[in-house]
Amino acid sequence: MSELVARYGRWAVVAGASEGIGAAFARSLAERGMDLLLIARQERLLRDLAAELREDFAVETRCLVQDLGDDALAEVLARTTRDLDVGMVIYNAAFVPVGRFVDIGLSDLQKLVRVNVRGPVTVLSTLLPAMVERRRGAVVLMSSLAGFQGSPRIAGYAASKAFNTILGESLWEEVREHGVDVIACCAGATSTPGYRRAFKRDPPGPAMMTPLKVAEQTLAALGRGPRVVPGFFNRIVAEVTTRLVPRRAMIRTMARAMKDL
Repeated sequence: MSELVARYGRWAVVAGASEGIGAAFARSLAERGMDLLLIARQERLLRDLAAELREDFAVETRCLVQDLGDDALAEVLARTTRDLDVGMVIYNAAFVPVGRFVDIGLSDLQKLVRVNVRGPVTVLSTLLPAMVERRRGAVVLMSSLAGFQGSPRIAGYAASKAFNTILGESLWEEVREHGVDVIACCAGATSTPGYRRAFKRDPPGPAMMTPLKVAEQTLAALGRGPRVVPGFFNRIVAEVTTRLVPRRAMIRTMARAMKDL
């Protein structure tokens, strides 16, 4: 039995698991002997990943093909996890419409709120009470350095990530006395398929992280504090943007970085 299983329990739920950081978390957890409920919309990717992890690590994997912005999420998730002792929840899913806020359609903005804000609230409202009752568990909320300041052309996404950071930090204090560790992972640019689809380019060189490094550093930080910024370069950026550079200057820097998106 791995330290992670002994500490939190055997089952982990990974929301947004089909590729990128979510798939990396699933692999890291399977390597540590955790059984997995993998949630995403892309059925083929999800089932291929589940089969691969079963073969490589001899863990049990289940798939839930589900839109995390759907109104039925709470009911479906409660039914699916009814017989599982869920010890860890990772919410990785995000929707990233790119462009000026006034040019993005209302349907996309509402989808952003459903997936990036309502989704993690729904998942945690469904699964966190049992962790508190058992007095063990862990929660990872994937956030972003984009949520540290206004980020023109990804305004809604940045705002949703700020929400997830504050939610994670708040829950860290609320439930840690009940044996549940919560952490908000404020990742920088990471080389994922989702990043390339949203921004039509690879992440910039010195800041680029691999999904596996993000997952491993986040899991290593569980229990050490309410927030983690994976990557040495990204930690420097976080310190500079929050402590040294005036907020107006940072927003304008972000605007220049995003102007060609």
